[in-house]
Amino acid sequence: MVGQKVAIVSDVPQTTRTTIRAVLTGLDHQVVFTDTPGLHKPRTELGRHLNQRVDEAASGVDALVLVVDAAAGVGRGDGFVAARELEGRSAPKLCAVNKIDRLRRSRVLPQLAAAAELAAFDHVVPVSARTGAGIEDLRSTILSLMPDGPALYPAGSVTDQPAEHRVAELVREKALALTEQEVPHSIAVVVEGIERNDATGVLTISCSLLVERESQKGILVGKGGRTIREIGTRARPEIEAMLGGAVFLDLRVRVLRNWQRDPEALRRLGL
Repeated sequence: MVGQKVAIVSDVPQTTRTTIRAVLTGLDHQVVFTDTPGLHKPRTELGRHLNQRVDEAASGVDALVLVVDAAAGVGRGDGFVAARELEGRSAPKLCAVNKIDRLRRSRVLPQLAAAAELAAFDHVVPVSARTGAGIEDLRSTILSLMPDGPALYPAGSVTDQPAEHRVAELVREKALALTEQEVPHSIAVVVEGIERNDATGVLTISCSLLVERESQKGILVGKGGRTIREIGTRARPEIEAMLGGAVFLDLRVRVLRNWQRDPEALRRLGL
């Protein structure tokens, strides 16, 4: 929607843990997109915090966009989210029916019809985030609904996230891709420091990858440190592209027991 990567992506549910804002600025407009965590049945204190952020983000906006997965099929979970977050709100409502590239043509219209039944949408737009199909239609439709107002961010801004947060999220994205079962949900990443070598210009970024148990630490480090090195290898090019220079990643894994259930730990982690 804004032309570059702002939020990390993963096959792991509840990947998004914070409210992420992305900024689209044109010659005569600026739109701020707010991406929220996924609404779900919480099992931890973290889960309850994430659902609260969804509720807060849906208030006071100029338009609401519900994204549904056409490939998986519009279902009861989508209906639950629509009922909880869209009903009773006066802002225009859109439904982005994603992943149409994975459907046979005969299945597209039934999924659009099922999406239209979820709520009183002003617009239902078929899209594919992977191929870009329909994205311009969605973007222009959203622009048509925006009220006049001042720009909220300087020209050139694409997000309000500080660099440290974006670095931590990119490291976490690669860690999610290399782990499975309960481990991905137990990973948090904190940037401990960023130092520039004045002679070489290289940035040394120190990150702690937090897990909840010693067994998870062993999995994340990997045999002979193989997994943690691979995380760094995958994350470094994207971080360098984002920061515009050479980066040395110093990644360490440590245990913060049951942090998802500890309100004080969540506060320290900014969650």
